[in-house]
Amino acid sequence: MPEMTYAEALRDAMRLAMQKDRSVFVIGEDIGVYGGAFGVTAGLIDEFGPERIIDTPISEAGIAGACVGAALTGMRPIGEMQFSDFVTLAMEQLVLQAAKVRFMFGGKASVPMVMRLPGGSGTGAAAQHSQSLEAWFTHIPGLKVVMPSTPHDAKGLLLAALYDGNPVIFVEHKLLYKTRGEVPEGWYTLPLGKARVVREGRHLTLVATSIEVLRAQQAAQTLAAEGIELEIVDPRTLRPLDVETIAESVKKTGKLLIVHEAVKTGGFGAEVAARIAEHEAFDYLEAPIRRLAGRETPIPYNRTLEYHTVPQVEDIIAEARKLAKGEY
Repeated sequence: MPEMTYAEALRDAMRLAMQKDRSVFVIGEDIGVYGGAFGVTAGLIDEFGPERIIDTPISEAGIAGACVGAALTGMRPIGEMQFSDFVTLAMEQLVLQAAKVRFMFGGKASVPMVMRLPGGSGTGAAAQHSQSLEAWFTHIPGLKVVMPSTPHDAKGLLLAALYDGNPVIFVEHKLLYKTRGEVPEGWYTLPLGKARVVREGRHLTLVATSIEVLRAQQAAQTLAAEGIELEIVDPRTLRPLDVETIAESVKKTGKLLIVHEAVKTGGFGAEVAARIAEHEAFDYLEAPIRRLAGRETPIPYNRTLEYHTVPQVEDIIAEARKLAKGEY
């Protein structure tokens, strides 16, 4: 199986979809000749032209509105925000329009669109370009939220999202774009709403999202040398959430640690914790559920401060070690 970077896997998915289906197009700021802020759409304009790789003015509301309108008329648009933070300027179109239309028209209309959001910290882009806003969207019925951590999942989930029939928020961590992994050639999809057990273990269930999945895997290697075996679960899609896979893991290990980059207050980890607290898996817990999340502060520009603002490998090791050893 060939290897691709995360960015190449996304580009391959978009290329395949546009080759197969004339209704698919990509729209965003500087996505054409420039190839996008992070190079994900590089070269697509040469193959598909400016009518399907559409550069827009600096208007996030315009990008989202164009996607909603096009989707309502039978197209399958893929919108790109330069940074996920800028989606704040498009919330009306996504939350009040895209998420509501299918319900308000009794299922007679659908909005098959994907909005790609490059998010997260680690690039020195400071407070207005480094946030993790995925939990906002999980609160909205009518939207689906996807957050892949590997090139393989990025390609398969993007193709699935494009043909789901509902508006999908597709969150891509910026530090993942250059990561590499095996990716099947050609067309394949992965089901939305199905988690992946990344690593099997017996002492502790660790639910992680996006970049934190990679950090959790590194932490697991260190802890394994100490005799602590982590079981890592990647939800992959936050809405719909695969509660059962997480619950089965918790029943097996008896302990749960949830790790995400977004701040703890209102973060998606709270939803995971609540779902397990309401599930029969709660009776299997041998210790309180723990959450490891970003600090309650805007992301600093200073690289050292930025590093210590979000959970890193050493933070996961320390937290998992304490929980596994019953030190809470």
